[in-house]
Amino acid sequence: MDNQVLEKHPERKPNPIARARYPWLRDVVGILLFVIAVIAGAAIINVVIFRTFSVIGPSMEDTLFTRERLIVNRLPVTVSTLSGTQYIPDRGQIVVFKNPQFKPGDADEYIVKRVIGLPGERVTVGDCLVTVYNFQYPSGFDPYSNFDVSNKNDCVTGNGDWTVPRGEIFVIGDHRNGNYSLDSRSGLSTVPLGDVVGPVSMRIWPIEKFRFF
Repeated sequence: MDNQVLEKHPERKPNPIARARYPWLRDVVGILLFVIAVIAGAAIINVVIFRTFSVIGPSMEDTLFTRERLIVNRLPVTVSTLSGTQYIPDRGQIVVFKNPQFKPGDADEYIVKRVIGLPGERVTVGDCLVTVYNFQYPSGFDPYSNFDVSNKNDCVTGNGDWTVPRGEIFVIGDHRNGNYSLDSRSGLSTVPLGDVVGPVSMRIWPIEKFRFF
């Protein structure tokens, strides 16, 4: 029987010359991976948990003012999406939504307003009052009677009678007297629920006006 000779290959060792030539490469790769992780994490938080927006314009005075910074809670929308249901905000909540009339190049891609009418309800504006009609209140009620709004007794400008379509909401700015607010009374029309980013949960700037909603 022939004897077999096994050739043993020497183990490859790291090339000290190559390591010495590129000592910064590991640090660069680590920094790039960290930056990618931060960007991905921020994107996930923005989509799933919360988003921040700045107020521009007088339409929500005296509740919100220009340059105030808001935190919008994305979790209710995320939970509804995962459960296969449609997110519907509560009446009276302040919500941020994508402008249904937005066109590329416009400045007002997102708008903040207060929810007044829910899907299927009838909303009327006249004689300085807003009235909501539904199955529970067929004779109508004033939604502002239950809102914590400093100027809720102001005269509401406008006249009209609307039935809120299924899958949409009726919104009005808190600055309801005059033409300070473009909303469902005044040309914005009702807002598709799919365009709602979420309810405003906090005002974080300026610091002295911090509050929860």
